[in-house]
Amino acid sequence: MGFAPSAAASDAQSKQWYLDPMQAEQMWKVSTGKGVKVAVIDSGVNADTPSLKGQVLVDEVPKSVAYHATDDYTGHGTTMAELIAGTGAGGGLQGLAPGAKIVPFRIDLEGLKGAEEKQKTPDDTAAIRAAADTDVKIINMSFGSEGPSSKEKAAVEYAASKGKLLIAAVGNSGETAGRIGYPAAFPYVVGVSSTDESGTVSKFSSYGGYVDLTAPGQDFPGWCDANFRSYCDDVNGTSSSAAIASASAALIWSAHPDWTVNQVTRALIDTAGRDWPKNDPSKYLGYGAVRPRVVLADSGYDAGSANVDPLARENGGDLLAKSSTGPSSSTPSASATAQAQQKASTGGTSAAGSSAESSGDSNTLWIALGGAAAVILVAGAGVAVTRARRAR
Repeated sequence: MGFAPSAAASDAQSKQWYLDPMQAEQMWKVSTGKGVKVAVIDSGVNADTPSLKGQVLVDEVPKSVAYHATDDYTGHGTTMAELIAGTGAGGGLQGLAPGAKIVPFRIDLEGLKGAEEKQKTPDDTAAIRAAADTDVKIINMSFGSEGPSSKEKAAVEYAASKGKLLIAAVGNSGETAGRIGYPAAFPYVVGVSSTDESGTVSKFSSYGGYVDLTAPGQDFPGWCDANFRSYCDDVNGTSSSAAIASASAALIWSAHPDWTVNQVTRALIDTAGRDWPKNDPSKYLGYGAVRPRVVLADSGYDAGSANVDPLARENGGDLLAKSSTGPSSSTPSASATAQAQQKASTGGTSAAGSSAESSGDSNTLWIALGGAAAVILVAGAGVAVTRARRAR
């Protein structure tokens, strides 16, 4: 299903405020994400929007989970795909990694209607496992739910054992309990929170010991229904933040195709914008704001050991390290298995849709993230730290 760009659609890119401060045009001279495939596990991906034409590898979806993969029942998955790899054609959203390709996975999330549809639509565990068996490098999961589910945890560990970079939205309950949902709370998943244009954590963004990175997540457009006639403004949520983090990883991995998941993750962490010690990550912003341009600007960038998990302390296992040294194993280590702990989540099955107002227009976040740790907008002590960190 295509759409005729409306005035709102043609103005979409002008509202993607983060493209300039992240220096997208300069980054694209070095890397566009070419050669990197990103699995988008979501509500489906409409491959016919102008921005996604030619960007969605429909034929590469495993048949076991291919049911209606390009029939997006909410517009959410299509938005995530466009934020990652959209070309911007026809006035559509401009992806941060327009050279990357999307492999779509449609799962049963909030908004899917009909008993037959629910029965035929795969769940997230089946999609994660299927994606792990493809040649995608990154698995984007812009959804969350209460848990943990042992099946979902096993699927995550299986994907980690295959050397995939798993990125998930932490959720949108920052103005209530602040709790982070699963899969973001699992070991081996990079949890991403949301910031506004000023570098301030978004009011809606969940927080706690499972936040690893932060990225823009509010005050830009997205699809908000299955009609695909025009974008809605301010489709806010950590869903978008996860997508932008996935695109950032795609840019880095494209420039360094021989790197392992450990090196790409380490590069994201080490170059993240922050003004606090790296060994004392924030429970709101993790290790800081994604800044792939720092990696791309240095042709000799050293990403460290290919076989050492940069989040080994948090993950509590060695699946990622093993994934780069030999044949993958679908059996998680005992130490990794011991890491699953009960924690409440966003309270829903979709991480999209919360709203908050922008509180400024400074671009310092992308330079040094100056003072961001001091402008937390969420009251209370937050959730308990269960990955041996986040005392701040």
